[in-house]
Amino acid sequence: MINFEEELKKFRPSLEVEDAEESIYSQDLTDMADLLVRMLQEVQETEEQ
Repeated sequence: MINFEEELKKFRPSLEVEDAEESIYSQDLTDMADLLVRMLQEVQETEEQ
């Protein structure tokens, strides 16, 4: 039978996952909210002219 406590003690996260996590979080990604804010600002600027 599997001893889950022992298996958990042996667990080590994959280095590939940690590397991917760092690269994902270090990037400044534009999401839909950012795009909508930018579009609204552009519309307001064109209306003011």
